[in-house]
Amino acid sequence: MSVNPFPIARMSTTLRIATRFLLAKRRAMLMTLAGITFGIAFFVLTQAQTSGFEQFFIRTILGTDGALRVADRFQGASTAKKYVEGVQYPGELKAALHGYAEVTGAAEVLKGSATLDSNFRRQEVQLFGVDLAEFLAVSSLGSQVIAGSLDDFRRQPNSVLLGSELARRSNIRPGDSVSLLRDGKNRRFLVAGLYETGIGDIDRVRVIIHLSESRALLERPFGCSYIQVNLEEPDRAPAVAARMEEALGHAVAPWQRREKVWLDVFGALRVSSAVTVMTIVLVSALGMYNTLAMLVMEKTKEIAILRSMGYTRADITAVFLWLGAVVLALGSLCGCLAGAALTLGVERLPLRIRGIFSTDHFMVNWDYRHYLAAVASAAVVVMLAALFPARRAAQLEPGDIIRGTSS
Repeated sequence: MSVNPFPIARMSTTLRIATRFLLAKRRAMLMTLAGITFGIAFFVLTQAQTSGFEQFFIRTILGTDGALRVADRFQGASTAKKYVEGVQYPGELKAALHGYAEVTGAAEVLKGSATLDSNFRRQEVQLFGVDLAEFLAVSSLGSQVIAGSLDDFRRQPNSVLLGSELARRSNIRPGDSVSLLRDGKNRRFLVAGLYETGIGDIDRVRVIIHLSESRALLERPFGCSYIQVNLEEPDRAPAVAARMEEALGHAVAPWQRREKVWLDVFGALRVSSAVTVMTIVLVSALGMYNTLAMLVMEKTKEIAILRSMGYTRADITAVFLWLGAVVLALGSLCGCLAGAALTLGVERLPLRIRGIFSTDHFMVNWDYRHYLAAVASAAVVVMLAALFPARRAAQLEPGDIIRGTSS
């Protein structure tokens, strides 16, 4: 069975006519093309930046506090739960946690407050008693030590690891000795090393000590404050947490719930930056609309000739839609290439940030979805701008044009 080539030929003809109309307004169309290019490029750049910082923040949080925290045991009905503070039987609970296929590590943490006394100053700190081997499996502590030695901490029970900001404020270096005071007790420890998570609130106050030493100092011979858990797929933490709570009878906090405020902030930044940048495309689309509207008025005789030659209203509509599609295609290609180039350039720019995370350069996230979202958003705006002049052109009648009564 032969295929009728007429629709393909007609499509090719409408595209050629659209190209000629486009060249007739090349200056105005170049301005529109430039606007679409810059709009898509900056959309890609801003999304890469905001999501890059968000992903870096998430990695920092997961590397410091884990994907899940299993803490207080609850009693009673689900509608009236009574919580028993802490974990009373951490060994049994860790064994149960390792029964979940998603769990890659579980470490008990004993938390308490104390006063750090050095030769320089006294400061209130938070003690985090950990078993080092377990804790390394649920955190990034091994890569966070910036001075001293993690091996020294492992070998010496009476040693501590200090946050970098805490050490800087107290003028402490690895090898110094400090005192930890708690309820009248005063015990001296050797500073084995300094670590930096990049989170200021942690690096200013957290002191990591051996679990056995924390039990003696905090007078907690049994149990722990919570169990820190690492997951193979951290994004599934809420679903895994719900299952654990039901089965284990302990409160389980996924990282998404713990950091909800900051995640909402990053989400709002992504949306606001996308809306702001897409105004460039919107303004360009309005310019295209005006250009095409003027083109319809200028090309009424040509439209009449086409209609008299047998071109349908759909064909005339296609001509002007092809105009928008050609400009959109060129703008999308140029915009994506420019967006990738800008993202690559920004990634190499120095930027020192110390606060909710620590970085010395811009963070970007290379994600194809940013490009798809940019092109899709531009396509909706540009094709809508082309549609209305196209429909108006299609409604013109040859007889009205010849008589000069078309509107």
